[in-house]
Amino acid sequence: MARLSLRSRLLISYLVLLAITLSVIAVALVLFLNARPAPPQQTYEELAYLTQSLNPVQLLTNALLSARTRAGRLAALTDQLTDFSQQQGIRTLLVNARDQTVLFDSSGAYQSGDSLKLNEEPYSIPRLQGLLQQPTRLIFGNYVDGDGKTWLFSGLVFPRLDDSALLLSEPQPSTTLRSTLSNYGSALARPLCQSALVGLVIALALAFLISRNIARSLQKLARGAAAVAEGDYNYYIRPDGPPEIATVADAFNHMSAQIRDTQQAQQEFLANVSHDLKTPLTSIQGYAQAIMDGAARDPVQAAGIIHEEAGRLNRMVVELTDLARLEAGRLSMKTAAIDMGQLAAAVGQRLSVVAREKGITFDVEAASMPAIAGDGDRLVQVLTNLVSNAIKYTPEGGRVWLKTQVNNGGVEVIVRDTGIGIPPKDLPRVFERFYQVDRARGPERGTGLGLAITQEIVQAHGGKITVTSAGKGQGSTFTIWLPSPHLSTVARGKR
Repeated sequence: MARLSLRSRLLISYLVLLAITLSVIAVALVLFLNARPAPPQQTYEELAYLTQSLNPVQLLTNALLSARTRAGRLAALTDQLTDFSQQQGIRTLLVNARDQTVLFDSSGAYQSGDSLKLNEEPYSIPRLQGLLQQPTRLIFGNYVDGDGKTWLFSGLVFPRLDDSALLLSEPQPSTTLRSTLSNYGSALARPLCQSALVGLVIALALAFLISRNIARSLQKLARGAAAVAEGDYNYYIRPDGPPEIATVADAFNHMSAQIRDTQQAQQEFLANVSHDLKTPLTSIQGYAQAIMDGAARDPVQAAGIIHEEAGRLNRMVVELTDLARLEAGRLSMKTAAIDMGQLAAAVGQRLSVVAREKGITFDVEAASMPAIAGDGDRLVQVLTNLVSNAIKYTPEGGRVWLKTQVNNGGVEVIVRDTGIGIPPKDLPRVFERFYQVDRARGPERGTGLGLAITQEIVQAHGGKITVTSAGKGQGSTFTIWLPSPHLSTVARGKR
């Protein structure tokens, strides 16, 4: 099944939204009209013609002739009205319009003398009004009975009979869905169809404009992805267009920059590895060849050099393996509660001999610290590497400090020296693999992996390591910060 284009999907979504909106509007209008009472005009006219057919003058004449007393005449009139109501299936009332009291009710709901509020409406039927004998007048309106039901009425008022009124009434008709559709369906269909047509045109225009704008941005991303796939890591996409597309463009540019940096780092790594492996391998190969040819003046010394260079190669391989495992997160660590003060004191005691032999003053300030969660062996490796470097690169008569302290919800370990220092331009790169500040130190220089491994171990413990130096010959300060669960809990409690 063919996949729909972005433009087609937008158009379909707009059309569906348009259809839903129009449907909701149509249903709401029908429900609104259905909830309204039915127009009373038709009921008024039916009642008015029925009132005229009743011939109220004849009824009154018959009542007057049938009895001599007022009560007898009223009884005769009500009998006639009762018969009419039963024949026509309609409710008939005789009321005093002046004080709005009931004289007779064919349904029996009201008794003689009960109050009834009549709500007259300004409605008239001129052709019927002209047939009435003056001063009789035709009235229309409604009233609400004791059950809360609304009745429509049409009646005749007789001013000569104390404003007595003869009313014919029916319940107010309710509106049905069928009648609403019958009355308003044709009136609603045309504007809804016109609205649908206008909405369709607008939907087409919006789908075209928006899809074209989005498609342009997506095409830029597609071209960028193709360029990166072909090895062009300098491809840059302008983050314009909708915010979502701009966010994707920023992420793409960041990704391509990361890939470019990774590629560059890999190239530098391969160059450094090949360079650092070539030197000891060349020495091993040269001295081994000299021993084989019998050209070595001192075979024992040559063998010693071969052994030393092989050891250096072995250390480099081990450190590279550790670094790769650390970066991949696969180096196993045994976590336990560690007192960095005790650990620093142990490392300081062990390396104080090396410092003393070189004529360097080594000060250790390692008080007991709050426990941290870490791997003791790896942390010993970190401190040993930093203190060894400080001793190695500090000339005779210099000084090295190892200090522990509590700071910022964690434990800090500071290694400071008065050694050769680090030029400002080299500070950002001291933790890079194979990067060495002084490459002209001959056999004394290391593999260039120690600080990179140190940083990875510290970061694996959730900490951070920083370095400062005033410049060449001004010494260096390495600061390690490691989080302490106890101190973090206390700090949160204080806040």
